Amino acid sequence: MFKRVFQLFKIARKLSISGAIDTINQIYNLPLTINFFFDVISIGSHKRTLNNDLQPGDKLCAALEGMGTTFIKLGQFLATRPDIIGDELAKSLEKLQDKLPAFNTFEAKKIIKKEIGDEQFKNIDDLSEPIAAASIAQVHIAKIKYENESREVAIKILRPDIEKLFNEELDALMLFAYLVENTFTKAKRLKLVEVVHLLREITNIEMDLRFEAAAANELYENTKNDEGFNVPKIYWNYTTKRILTLDKVDGVSIRELDKLKNHGVDLKLLAEKLIQHFLKQAIKDGFFHGDMHQGNLFVDRNGNIIPVDFGIMGRLDKNNRKFLAEILYGFIQRDYIKVAEVHFKAGLVPQETSKEEFAQALRSVGEPIFGQSIKDISGGNLLAQLFEITEKFNMQTQTPLLLLQKTMVVVEGVARKLYPETNIWEVSRPVLEDWLKDIKSPKSTLDTAINTSTEIIKRIPDFPDLMDKANYALQLMAEGKLNLGLGNNKNLEIEQMKIKNFRNNLIISFFGIVIVALLVF
Repeated sequence: MFKRVFQLFKIARKLSISGAIDTINQIYNLPLTINFFFDVISIGSHKRTLNNDLQPGDKLCAALEGMGTTFIKLGQFLATRPDIIGDELAKSLEKLQDKLPAFNTFEAKKIIKKEIGDEQFKNIDDLSEPIAAASIAQVHIAKIKYENESREVAIKILRPDIEKLFNEELDALMLFAYLVENTFTKAKRLKLVEVVHLLREITNIEMDLRFEAAAANELYENTKNDEGFNVPKIYWNYTTKRILTLDKVDGVSIRELDKLKNHGVDLKLLAEKLIQHFLKQAIKDGFFHGDMHQGNLFVDRNGNIIPVDFGIMGRLDKNNRKFLAEILYGFIQRDYIKVAEVHFKAGLVPQETSKEEFAQALRSVGEPIFGQSIKDISGGNLLAQLFEITEKFNMQTQTPLLLLQKTMVVVEGVARKLYPETNIWEVSRPVLEDWLKDIKSPKSTLDTAINTSTEIIKRIPDFPDLMDKANYALQLMAEGKLNLGLGNNKNLEIEQMKIKNFRNNLIISFFGIVIVALLVF
C-alpha cells in the first residue's frame, strides 16, 4: 500500500520537474489546488526548461519523452484518442519519439539464453550490438541454424524488468487518476481511470512478444501470395514471451528516396502498390498493419515492400469491410444518397434520422473535396470528416474504424512523399470494385446462405430453451427487475474496486497512526 503511495509521489515529482504539468496547464488551465500541489512537491529540485518557441503539444511530447517508458506509452495511446484530448493535441502527440538508450549486449545474451535454453542458445551466432532501441524493447542482428541452414535474423528483446516497472508506475497513475476524477467534477469527462486501464491492457499485450509474432504470422499467411508485399518469416523455436525472432530485413528504408532511385525502384509504382496493399489488407482480409509509417517500411532491390513492427494491428469484421468499401466507392461516384443508404443499412445512424438531411450533410463533406485537385484528395481525411458529420447524427464511431482512418492518412502521406502526383482514388478504385464484385457474386451469396442455414440448423435443438429464457427475461423487464444497460467492462470494475479498497485502507491507516500518536504523546 505505502509502496504505491511512494510511487505516486515519485511520479508527481517527475511530472512537475519535467515541465509536463506547466505545459498541460497551458492547454487545460488546471485548478489552483493541483498547481499548488505540484509546486510544493517539486521544492528542492531543478525544473526542466522547455523551449518556449514550441507549441504546447510539442512541449508536452518533449516532457513525456524525458519521463521514460510509461509516459511515452501514455502519450502514444492518447494520440489515438482525439475523442478524449482533442484533435490538435492528438496530432502533436503523434510526433512522440519512442527511443531510449540501449541496454548492453551481455544482458541481452543472458535474456535470450534464459528464454530459449542452453541447447537452443548454441544455435545462435554473431549477436550484434543493438541496431535499434525503444522504450519497451531493442533489436539485435544474429545468425541461427534453421533446417540445416544458416539464416540471418533480427531478434527483438524486451528490456529487463520492464513489466514490473511499467505496472508499478501504472498502479500509481491509476490511483492518481481516481483521486483527480473524484475530486474535480470537470475531470470526469476525461475518463482518466478508463484511459489508464486501457493503456495497461494494451501495453501488457505488447509486452508479450508472442502476440506480435502471431500478428506477423497472420499477416504473412494473408499476404504470402500478394506480389510486391513480403512479411518477414517468424522463427517460433526462437520466439518466447520476451524475445521475437524473424527474418532480417534486407532492404532500404522507404524514406531514403535517393537510394531507392539508385536501385532502379519505380517510385510511382511503389506508391500505388503501397496504397493498394493496405486497402487489400483492410477491405479483403479485415486485418491490417496499424502503424505503417516510414520507419516501419522497407523496400528490397526488386521493389517489394517489407513491413516491420507488428505491435499495432487493426481488425475489421466482414460487415464493416463491406460497408466501408461501399461508402468509399459511393464517394468516388459522388452518389451521396447511396452512401446515406449504406449508413442506414449498417445501423450506423439512428433509423429515425431523415435520409435526405443525412445525404445533404454527406454532400457537404464530399463536394468541397472534389473541388480540389484530384491528387490532393485524401481518403483518410475524407473518413475523418465523415466521422465528424456522423457524430452530429448520434453515430458512435467504432475504435477499429478510427485506427483505420489514422493509418490511411499515414499510408497516403508516405505514398505522396514517394510520388506527389499519386491519384489516391484512381489507385483505390480497382481494389474497391473487385471486393464489391466478389461479395455480390452468386458464389458469395450462395456461401452466405449456406453458412446462415447451417447456423440455424445447429441452433434448432436449443430453440425451446431459448424461448423459455426470452420469456423469463421479458417477465423480469416488465417487473422492473432487469436493467438492459450497456455491458460493463468487468476488468475496469475490478480495477476501480481495488482502488476504492486501497483508499479505504489508506484512510484507516492514517487514522490509526493519529490515534497511536495521541495515545503515546
